[in-house]
Amino acid sequence: MTVEKQDFGILKDIVSNLPELPGVYLYYNSEGKIIYVGKAKNLRKRVSSYFTKVHDNRKTLFLVRNIVNIEHIVVDTEEDALLLENNLIKKYQPRYNVLLKDDKSFPWICIKNEPFPRVLFTRNIIRDGSQYFGPYTSTQMVRTILDVIKRLYPIRNCNFKLNSRDISRNKFNICLEYQIGNCKGPCEALQTEEEYYEGIVQIKEILKGNLTSVVTHLNKKMGQFAAEYKFEEAELYRKKILILENYKSKSTIVSSSITNLDVFTFDEDDNYGYVNFLRIVNGAIIQAYTLEIKKRLEESKEELLAIGIIEIRQKFLLISREILVPFSIDVVLKYVKITIPHIGDKRKLLELSERNVRFYKLEKNRQLSLKSPQERTNRILEKIKTDLRLTQLPHRIECFDNSNTQGHQPVAACVSVY
Repeated sequence: MTVEKQDFGILKDIVSNLPELPGVYLYYNSEGKIIYVGKAKNLRKRVSSYFTKVHDNRKTLFLVRNIVNIEHIVVDTEEDALLLENNLIKKYQPRYNVLLKDDKSFPWICIKNEPFPRVLFTRNIIRDGSQYFGPYTSTQMVRTILDVIKRLYPIRNCNFKLNSRDISRNKFNICLEYQIGNCKGPCEALQTEEEYYEGIVQIKEILKGNLTSVVTHLNKKMGQFAAEYKFEEAELYRKKILILENYKSKSTIVSSSITNLDVFTFDEDDNYGYVNFLRIVNGAIIQAYTLEIKKRLEESKEELLAIGIIEIRQKFLLISREILVPFSIDVVLKYVKITIPHIGDKRKLLELSERNVRFYKLEKNRQLSLKSPQERTNRILEKIKTDLRLTQLPHRIECFDNSNTQGHQPVAACVSVY
């Protein structure tokens, strides 16, 4: 059976207006339940394949037959789409995903909360004050990053519980890792705690994706050694800079310290306001929703965003203690901190929400133009009337153009539109 022969109506319009960007798509049945969650590098191309191909798999065929609505969430990268897909499947447990996904945990990189901190691979987050970065989409990615860190900053990987008292008593002995250059021997005070922590600070910047600041720091150190004619030390820093510049295996990573907050952004057109909501737990998006608010008076964007926040928090019974917004709003929520981020991971989350609400608005307006061509025509004529300062809507438009061939054979044309 060819799916194209079915009458999908509005679904085809939704598919044709999907953005060609990475993201996650959600299929709903007639009862309003999510029956499938999928990820895509190109949302429009991936979703359209369900409605343009012949499906031999009966499960896929039944899935397509039960779709009555499609929603989508735009993300930065294909890796982010994978993480979001996994979270949504765990949350909603869609019927057609049950046999396809497992409940595995994604890998993280952990900087332990201890003297001379170790930097480790882990799949489990333990709230012991350690810092976690991720989640990543593959162990290969984590291994690559840890290898870069190891080549840049020799840090210990032993299980010694180092402290200044035991170090001063010579309780520890250097091991093979020191002999082969993978560690600088803090266990025998061959490396100061201050020098060790300087490397940890730079490692954190790398894990956050702030490679520019790290390269700047390394360039400064290289210049200092070169000015002192310490060319061997300067060469070591030059090699570190080359390693970072050649390091391309990076993606948008949010620190797991960002927990239990909500993101709200706003967009509008002549008749509606749109409020997008993202719910963040442990550095990952687990919920997304866009609310339409029909304008009745001349409400400001601040008023509409405040209305949307209250409505969404009540709808989903949200209890987050912090929310991110793009501009100030005149609303006070008990025990809730309202933040307008300008830099960092929280700013990236706000920009992601802004992109989603913008695409939602564009998609809705395109669907309306497909459903009501006359309404679209009226809007265009109103625009022309305003731009040309006409007293009434134009009923006939005439366009003229003149041309010639090198000053000879002049021609003219007129096109009339009624």
